[in-house]
Amino acid sequence: MAQLWGGRFTKETDQLVYNFNASIGFDQKFFRQDVQGSIAHVTMLAKQGILTEQERDDIIAGLQGIVKDVEAGTLKITEEYEDIHSFVEANLIDRIGDAGKKLHTGRSRNDQVALDMKLYVRDEIGQLDQLVKHLLETLNRIMEENLHTYMPGFTHLQKAQPITLAHHMGAYFEMFRRDRERLADIARRMNLCPLGSGALAGTTYPLDREYSAELLNFDGATRNSMDSVADRDYVIELLSALSTIMMHLSRFSEEVIIWNSNEYQFVEIDDAYSTGSSIMPQKKNPDIAELVRGKTGRVYGALISILTTMKGLPLAYNKDMQEDKELTFDAIDTVKGCLALFDGMLATMKFRSDVMENSAKHGFTNATDAADYLVNHGVPFRDAHGIVGQLVLYCLEKGISLDQMSLEEYQKISPVFQDDIYNAISIRTCVEKRTTKGAPGVMEAAVAENRRYLMEN
Repeated sequence: MAQLWGGRFTKETDQLVYNFNASIGFDQKFFRQDVQGSIAHVTMLAKQGILTEQERDDIIAGLQGIVKDVEAGTLKITEEYEDIHSFVEANLIDRIGDAGKKLHTGRSRNDQVALDMKLYVRDEIGQLDQLVKHLLETLNRIMEENLHTYMPGFTHLQKAQPITLAHHMGAYFEMFRRDRERLADIARRMNLCPLGSGALAGTTYPLDREYSAELLNFDGATRNSMDSVADRDYVIELLSALSTIMMHLSRFSEEVIIWNSNEYQFVEIDDAYSTGSSIMPQKKNPDIAELVRGKTGRVYGALISILTTMKGLPLAYNKDMQEDKELTFDAIDTVKGCLALFDGMLATMKFRSDVMENSAKHGFTNATDAADYLVNHGVPFRDAHGIVGQLVLYCLEKGISLDQMSLEEYQKISPVFQDDIYNAISIRTCVEKRTTKGAPGVMEAAVAENRRYLMEN
């Protein structure tokens, strides 16, 4: 078909060039945003007297008819058109005649695509936010149910000190809470409307850019027309935030995979979120966690790709910037899918509290508390550290835990130990006496604060 910009050219574009240049295959994803922006644009044009009210009404009715027919499946978006803007405008002209040719008055495809992308990203941020919020609700429910589920805390993948499952889940709650804050921050900063910037230098038509922005629920119009069409910072920021979300999901997935292993057996993943082996009948594989971990690299790749695309572009618009769409669409869809599936897996997962507590007991996670006991009885910390090291070595040789040593055995290593050592090193005591802010002994208050946050945000 003849291109909307074809007047300058004397021969048809080579088909391979046309195919390489076209974006209809992916930018049809923001078809609704394109129509939404066009309706706002013609509404503003009529307000300014650039279009008549009748022309405005005819154009809006035509645009709404196109949306209705596309949604009903009676009008197909096909690769006959170069991009979604051409599809909408060509079909509008076919339907309402010459009035449709006035749709593009005072507008360039540069500010049009910048607007469409912003509207699409803004809509998707809202959906991503709700998925993260739902995951936070799942995490807080697990925390509330496991305030007294004791387990080992780890450093270097080695058992370190006893904590609760609520405390461990609380760490992820904080990560995903920050992810929500990042998404909100991006939505706030990007919420200026580029419509009316033209190709790069605005237009001689008396546009009311602030009115267009208001119609589209922006906080105002962008401040520089060149930046308006050349800016993809919000895409980079979104992909960075999505990469961070995936990093958090991947870390969490790695722990689920470890906890699900035969060696740990801390969790049992629901059958709906597991698969078996084609040859080994005993296997129950954590495929969802592994796929989430694997897809993290895909989202990282999108971020690196757009950073590389943008790094050498002079002002203002360049066709390179068309590369922002496919990778952003894919990253958004990937993260939305990963959030939903991981949330479902976590919500149905069973936690083996007995195994977790037994692991904490036999991992010498209460060794620090034994040292603190000695310090509280007048032993210098460095000496206490050495004494407890001897206790651990003794237990390893005997194949027992600190809880299983007799008082006689304790006193052979240090006469300072008395009967109250057993209460001092009980897993429950070790956890519940840690009551500084953020520590495992104050998770009930943390759950209440989390609940308030989720209700208010």
